[in-house]
Amino acid sequence: MRKHYTDDREVSRVTWEHLEQWVRERIQESLQEILREEVTEFLGRGKSQRRSAVDESPGYRNGYGKERRLTLQCGTVTLRRPRVRGLEERFTSRVLPLFERRTREVATLIPELYLHGLAAGDFDLALRGLLGEKAPLSASTVARLKEGWQGELETWRQRRLDDLDVVYAWVDGIYVKAGLEKEKAALLVVIGALSDGSKVVLALVPGHRESTESWSAVLRDLRGRGMRAPRLFVGDGHLGIWGALRNVYPEAAEQRCWNHKIVNVLDKLPRKQHAQARLLLCQIPYAATEAEAERLRSSFVDWCSRRGYKDAAATLERDWDRMVTFYRFPKEHWIHIKTTNPVESPFAALRLRTDAAKRFKRTDNATAVIWKMLLLAERRFRRLNAPELLKRVYSGAQYQDGVEVTVEEEAAA
Repeated sequence: MRKHYTDDREVSRVTWEHLEQWVRERIQESLQEILREEVTEFLGRGKSQRRSAVDESPGYRNGYGKERRLTLQCGTVTLRRPRVRGLEERFTSRVLPLFERRTREVATLIPELYLHGLAAGDFDLALRGLLGEKAPLSASTVARLKEGWQGELETWRQRRLDDLDVVYAWVDGIYVKAGLEKEKAALLVVIGALSDGSKVVLALVPGHRESTESWSAVLRDLRGRGMRAPRLFVGDGHLGIWGALRNVYPEAAEQRCWNHKIVNVLDKLPRKQHAQARLLLCQIPYAATEAEAERLRSSFVDWCSRRGYKDAAATLERDWDRMVTFYRFPKEHWIHIKTTNPVESPFAALRLRTDAAKRFKRTDNATAVIWKMLLLAERRFRRLNAPELLKRVYSGAQYQDGVEVTVEEEAAA
């Protein structure tokens, strides 16, 4: 820090090139003062103040402990914890808990950087540049974090779900580039929309080829931990999930993903026909009523018949009832429940931003990393439109073409 002398008095003047250091020093001084004030509040008297005869606290100050480094997002500071003697109970600082070496925000930053592609060997250089040369961080920090994620995942998998009102649930099997792929396994993912409009990850389990048995095990586990039947499940065309739903949650409605359906139909057509076919197909799930969707379906089937594409027409018509279930729910929610995008989008970001899962050859290690990634993404999940309608849906309100049907209308029908 540069010094400027005026009238024989030394005055500290902050310059731009030393601003970061100056800020860290001020933060360090403030935190150290707060630690001292904590002891004053705990003992009920200031430093060097004598204890009165009626003083309820027999404790007294006894200097300071060894210097400790604390890493914050603005850098690393050095602090000394005040010591208190003569007490039956140990003095515990609220500001600087025992053994803590980094703030919660920094602890969150580390897995985010790792999961978004920063290699373990690069951590020492990268984090010291961000948090200061004295930051108590290294590649071994990441190794310890990975070990901890396994235990966190197991605890997360055993949590109770009784207090969650899951209105909609999206299910999908995601294949990733890791040991999972070599073992021909998929990650079976369930994401739920709650009655307050938020979305949460409910399950992330390695399963063999998205079979009915694997999906049934996932759903039984959710039911066993208290999850009541959602009003609607949204999934792709794989038969495994639909068989599992009949086994575990037969009362729930079922909606197939339109994105998957359109891709399946296009696979049955010559590439030169894809542009026109896609234009016709994409109109169907945006029809205002179920009757209009059926009319557009018939129009596409006629288009295929005139050109000899019977397999494409049959693919569209297959499992049609599951394609139009969304019309029995509020139209404000259609954008959310016509596809499995709530599952696909976080994994698309995972594949684009990192190859972290490639670092693991074992299924459980890869699963733990991807689970941590999903939990980080969960904080940014988009809330559902019209969340005030979700409680109506959960309570059993009936809808036709996206509009709630009153008791009188239902009786008349």
